[in-house]
This record gives sequence, C-alpha cells and structure tokens, in this order.
Amino acid sequence: MAYTTIDKPSDYFDTKVYTGTQSNNITLTMDNVGWVWMKNRTNSGNNILMDVVRGGNNSNSQKPVLVSNTGGAEQGSDITATGGVAFGSTSTVIGSDNGGYNYNNSTSSSYVAWHWGTGTSFTNDASSTSIGTIDSAGSASDDSGFSIVSYTGTGSAGTIKHGLNSVPSMMIIKRRDATADWIVYHDKNTAAPETDYLILSSTAATADYADHFNDTAPTSSLFTVGSDAGVNASSGTFIAYCFAEKQGYSKFGSYKGNGNADGTFVYTGFKPAFFLVKRSDSTTSWTLLDNKRDPFNVTTERLFPNENVAGSVGTNANTDFLSNGVKIRVNHNNFNTSGGTYIYMAFAENPFVTSTGVPATAR
Repeated sequence: MAYTTIDKPSDYFDTKVYTGTQSNNITLTMDNVGWVWMKNRTNSGNNILMDVVRGGNNSNSQKPVLVSNTGGAEQGSDITATGGVAFGSTSTVIGSDNGGYNYNNSTSSSYVAWHWGTGTSFTNDASSTSIGTIDSAGSASDDSGFSIVSYTGTGSAGTIKHGLNSVPSMMIIKRRDATADWIVYHDKNTAAPETDYLILSSTAATADYADHFNDTAPTSSLFTVGSDAGVNASSGTFIAYCFAEKQGYSKFGSYKGNGNADGTFVYTGFKPAFFLVKRSDSTTSWTLLDNKRDPFNVTTERLFPNENVAGSVGTNANTDFLSNGVKIRVNHNNFNTSGGTYIYMAFAENPFVTSTGVPATAR
C-alpha cells in the first residue's frame, strides 16, 4: 500500500513570501495555479482571494477580489487591471498597481501568498447530463483533491457537480454578487457535519442550520445546497472551493485541546506546510500558520483569515511542524483550551514517507 500518491506536494500547494514594490510586477513561480490567497504581513490589510475561474484582473468587467475577513461582494473597482493576478501555466504575476489599498504589492511591505494548483476545466449543464440539479463550471484536480466551482443559485435546494471523483472533506462557499458570510463545511465539524456550518469571515462557533447544506453530506460527484441566500439565492452568483483529503498531502481533521503548554499532538501523516485551525465549539479567530513565514520551529507568526490585522509573532501561537504532524506547545483558546474542540485544514511540505519509501526529515 502506497504511503502517498503525491511525492512533491509543492506541485499542488506552495507558500510564497515576497516584498512589495508597487512599481514593478512580481512573478511567483508555480505551475497551474488556480487559487491565490494573499495577505500583507507588515501592515493591516485584507485577506485577498483570487482564482482562475473568476479571473485575476479588473479588465473585461472582471471583479477578481474576494476578502475573507468580510462578507462583502467581490470587487474590482479598488484595483486596476495592472493590480490583479495573471494566472499562467508556470507562474502567477502580481500586478504593479495595488490601488493604494495594501492589497498585494505595496512598497516595502512583506507579503505571503498561498497557492493551490488546479487542473482540468469543466462545465456541467445539469439538465442535459442529469448530474445534479444546478449548472456548474470550474476547474478541478482530482490528483490533489481540489476544485473551484462557479454556479448561479436557484433559490431552491439542489445539487451541484464539484468536479472531483472523491468526497470533499471541506468546502468554502461565498456569494459573489452580494454581501454574505463565507460558509464552511468541514466533515469533522460535529458528529453530523452536514447539519452544521462555520463562517470563515467570523469568530462564531459552529451553528446548526438546515438551509445551508440541506442536511445532506457531499458525495463523490455532488454537493448539496439548501435555500439560504448565502449559498443559493435565486440568480445569485457563487464560488465554492472544494477539498478532498489525499493521503500524504492534505488532511482535514479535528482534535481536543488539553490546556497544557506541552499540548496536543495532531497527526497529519506528513510534514506540514500550511495549518489553518479554528475552535469550533467556541468564539475564536481562525488562525493560520505556514512553513515559509516560520521556516524553523517553534512556529510563532500568526495570521487570521477573519481579521485584517498585520502578522504578529508571539508565544500564543507556539507550534512545532514535525515530520508527521503538528505539536501544539501553548495553552491558548485559538489552539489548545482544555476540552475545546478544534477543526483544521493542513497541506504538506513533504509526505511522512514517499511512495518509494523515503522518509521526511524533521526541521
């Protein structure tokens, strides 16, 4: 039995750090990038999300920017055509004009950009294919278990093709044309995750609500949306980021905090490159760590998807990235309160053991 099908995770996910210039484009090398999430580390500024399905710049009436720390509609008027992201086959290019909003290329600011690769474009006319009940289109990589799905709502509960051949473990859905929460499905969020939801743009704890996912878990071909306007408003436009777990590359799990500075160990089966965590049973911020802002243990620089604050370094985020998981080294509500329930999303720097038997090394 293979340990992993992905020996080089950076082919599908990578973190880039760079310094802004505002006067020059910045090229970040990675093949087939489909989704870029960027954050100014030096100054306060929004978490900026752009993807290849919606388009990366402000030309041809594209509105490329979504902001995870607010529920606002997608926007394009705050950046010019040269201030977006050009998605290429071997790189992404950060534009030279950031519109003065510290988005992605402000002079002398330090930035982080998380990149996910996608794969094959797809279009699904539900009435002709009999797959689902709501039309969808997007880009999907079944190898890495990631798809970007665009659809228009109907206002009535329905099913949508997600483009993968495996069941999504996590989905993040955003209404594009109006103010609405970022709705998160996570398959380890309570014993019946299809009945519950989290909000990426909020500190709120898990809540029960049937009209988001119609109390129906996703399948290997479809996900279900209810009638709520945040996921399925009639004539509303939506984007969904769907993730299926891949051994040795990605993990979507949960753990219990122990309230101890020698905290919980979270087994992922790989050396992490990216770790996003949220206490699901209480009001806390989402917290994001990665291996490029902190290349050595202990990992301490925090960013918060639901906040527009600069990156901060402190013992409240003390965490080790090990060869096979994450070791929490702090008693803090965002990571490790005694009895607290946490959900997480993690991607690999290296698998614990490659398909040819090569083990990961500790850092």
